[in-house]
Amino acid sequence: MTKRIAVLATLSLGLAACGGDSGAGSADADNDGEISLNEAAAEVDRNQGMIRPQAGLYRGTMELVDLQVPDAPPEAQQMLKAMIGGEPRTHEFCLTEEDAEQGFEKMAKESQGGDCSFERFDIQSGRMDAVMNCQVPGQGAAKITLQGTGTRTSSDMTMNMDASGPNGETMKMTMKTSQQRVGDCPG
Repeated sequence: MTKRIAVLATLSLGLAACGGDSGAGSADADNDGEISLNEAAAEVDRNQGMIRPQAGLYRGTMELVDLQVPDAPPEAQQMLKAMIGGEPRTHEFCLTEEDAEQGFEKMAKESQGGDCSFERFDIQSGRMDAVMNCQVPGQGAAKITLQGTGTRTSSDMTMNMDASGPNGETMKMTMKTSQQRVGDCPG
């Protein structure tokens, strides 16, 4: 799950860096009432006024702000908080020129570990407000709200996830993520 959250954070960097105006109505290309990740990426890429992320080495930080697992015993909750959270976690990733030129479609495609679609997708002047619903066969469903800001070289996001497992267990999690370009990619 942590890897999937990292991919979503990376995708949010790209989506928040857009300078155009893309509302949910215009992004739903097939008019089925849902905005798939591919439709969202295509809408971002169609926007000629968008700000593409600058290629380079980025340092991302994820911090668990809150975790609630109401059905779990307190010991299990503490263990889960220690696994997911604790101190903010930092990782580095390279965004190549090719990745930046392809826009965000590649990142959107890579983040589809389950069946995800956007309920709301609004980007204006470097601000993002989105709600994504995901289903992972055999693992449950999650509603993820992303809100934040971004530029060509940085982003700050707050992600709220409300998830339910296949046996009715629930979990609520709030994370803050930030990405900052720290230089050129090695090699």
